[in-house]
Amino acid sequence: MTDFSLFETMRYTPGEGIARLSLHLKRLETSARRLGFSGAEKAGEALADYLYTPPASHQRLRLELSPTGSIAITAAPFALQPDDTLWRIAIAQTRTASTDPLIRHKTTRRALYEAARAEFPAAETNEVILLNEKGELAEGTITNLFVEDDDGRLMTPPISSGCLAGVLRSSLICARKAYNRRLRPEELAGRTLYVGNSLRGLIRAELIG
Repeated sequence: MTDFSLFETMRYTPGEGIARLSLHLKRLETSARRLGFSGAEKAGEALADYLYTPPASHQRLRLELSPTGSIAITAAPFALQPDDTLWRIAIAQTRTASTDPLIRHKTTRRALYEAARAEFPAAETNEVILLNEKGELAEGTITNLFVEDDDGRLMTPPISSGCLAGVLRSSLICARKAYNRRLRPEELAGRTLYVGNSLRGLIRAELIG
């Protein structure tokens, strides 16, 4: 498998560094080991060298690892979203396959997610959620899905439903603020919904359509 790369998208905050860096590096190293990529162990050092002169503003960092071990890092200014941000989300007809091993890794193979997003006008939706072949909720095109239960904890689809092990998702599960649960679209009615990733954090969402 040499036609794609692994990548991590991270948030840099002045005075604090990269949010959840250890989880990003662990995910990259785990994916590299399972997919036969080399060089993941050098990612932390590469980031440290890149940030030798610390940026003065928030940054969106992207680290890409090729199958042969080369690392490329790019950065762009990033604006934090207000706490009251509300994203409009929709459920795609495009399905993901829970048995696809690459779904569990963050790769540059994005055709599936691009197809799902193309189903809805960009001006009407901020994120699109995919179901798997069983009709279970899986993940968003750039986020994981979270559904508040009756006790205020967050339910999120398990990896076996066909979703990426998101870094924010992992951190919330480790902190016992979220847990795995198989979910279907009809279970979203009347629930408080969120989507999120490590770059943007947790974002309140409303289902449209």
